[in-house]
Amino acid sequence: MAGKVAFITGAGNGMGRSHAVRLAEEGADVVVVDLPSAEADLAETGRLVGELGRRAVVAHADVRDPSALRAAVDAGVAELGPLDVVVANAGVCDNPGPAWSIDDAVWHRSLDVNLTGVWNTAKAAVPAMRDGGGSVVIVSSTAGIKSVAGAAHYSASKTAVVGLARTLANELGPQFIRVNVLHPGAVGTRMTLNPETMARLRPDLENPTRDDVVP
Repeated sequence: MAGKVAFITGAGNGMGRSHAVRLAEEGADVVVVDLPSAEADLAETGRLVGELGRRAVVAHADVRDPSALRAAVDAGVAELGPLDVVVANAGVCDNPGPAWSIDDAVWHRSLDVNLTGVWNTAKAAVPAMRDGGGSVVIVSSTAGIKSVAGAAHYSASKTAVVGLARTLANELGPQFIRVNVLHPGAVGTRMTLNPETMARLRPDLENPTRDDVVP
């Protein structure tokens, strides 16, 4: 990865930060993107990358906002050069429950971030990729392989990005850009290590903690 440039969404914490730091460890400069509300978290990601001797362009954008993503790409390319790697990592998992009980706003937010957000990221970043090839990585979930009861909104969005990735792979292959999907399980991030998720995983306990969930 030495000398490469990576563009990463959802990079303020969790897996996104981990991706950014690891890519920097491997020698890449990074464009790290997250919500404006994640300013402090994103600054910390940039600091960690800088400690490794790599450059980080910090950009605030909601993946639901195509113009903000394009501005983030433009800022990164202006400072670091064309992109070699795109990691569409940003995602949400809200308010689980039976499919028929999920609020319309929750359903649309899941699709807007987890599916349309990936599409927006590809639309903004792929045209800025370096001639001669590169890599697009889309972060789905094990829920994109095996459906999860009580999370129809999440499972639907994470399954749909697999179809999007397959199409992108067909379209970008002739340009020597490969497209891969990651299907992580229950990773120890804020999305999982919170009271609501712990209670859902161990409904038999009052105020369960991570130690109650992880064997």
